[in-house]
Amino acid sequence: MARRRRKPYTGPDAWPGYVDALSTLLMVVIFVLLIFVVGQTLLSAALSRRQHALEGLEGRTTALAQQVQSEHMLNDTLSTTVSALQSQHDADAAALAALRIADQNQISSLDDEVSELNTHLAAAGQAASENDTQISDLTKKLNDALGTKAQGISHYRSEFFDRLQSVLHNQKGVHITGDRFIFQSELLFPPGSADISEAGRKEIITLARTLREVTAHIPASVPWILRVDGHADRQPVHTAFPGNWELSSARAITVVKLLVAQGVSPAHLAATGFSEYQPVDNNDTPEAYARNRRIEFRLTER
Repeated sequence: MARRRRKPYTGPDAWPGYVDALSTLLMVVIFVLLIFVVGQTLLSAALSRRQHALEGLEGRTTALAQQVQSEHMLNDTLSTTVSALQSQHDADAAALAALRIADQNQISSLDDEVSELNTHLAAAGQAASENDTQISDLTKKLNDALGTKAQGISHYRSEFFDRLQSVLHNQKGVHITGDRFIFQSELLFPPGSADISEAGRKEIITLARTLREVTAHIPASVPWILRVDGHADRQPVHTAFPGNWELSSARAITVVKLLVAQGVSPAHLAATGFSEYQPVDNNDTPEAYARNRRIEFRLTER
């Protein structure tokens, strides 16, 4: 190849080469600056995101710190409460232990007392059994004695009534009802009067004689008594007596006084007045009134 011929140097002619170099350098610088700016932008965005993240973390950290502080305060409060409850529990446990000891002592004492009471109760039961036996024996003896006495009184009463009925020859207005010997008042007293009639005096004298003969055989240990009961009807009294109480009582007393005059001991006599309140006939007829006006004799125990 033939050599290129060089032109003769006419002055500085390096511009185009420098321009290219400078242009390239400028483009590199611009590129580097662009990279730097983009990097800075990206870095700023990343830093901003990190800043926001840090701020969020700081907020959460603050909230967690407050929560931790609250938890610490609550823990302190709970610790105080637990300590107080533990102290109270210890005190209650000590009191319970003391109560158990006291209860145990009391139960032991009560057991001793119950044992002693059972012993006394057993002794009392034995004594009560013995007393029951004695009471049973005494009751039997008393019943036997009372039965003997009652039988004796019943025997003498039957004898008295039988002999009196025989002496009076079944006279009208005189009869026996149960344990009572009954005289109608008209046989002894005028109407409305407590003064015994002559016929009534004879009847009572006969009764007194029969009573003396029968009771002479009654043992002194038998406390007998002849009860003389005066009864009236419910018609008003139009005599000197205020009412039937006074009339019935006065008639019974008159008979008792006549018996005493005939030798019957006053210690064996009793006079009672029942007015119209013990009727034998509740009808409102003259016959019923006559049956209710009566003198009853009862030979019984005192």
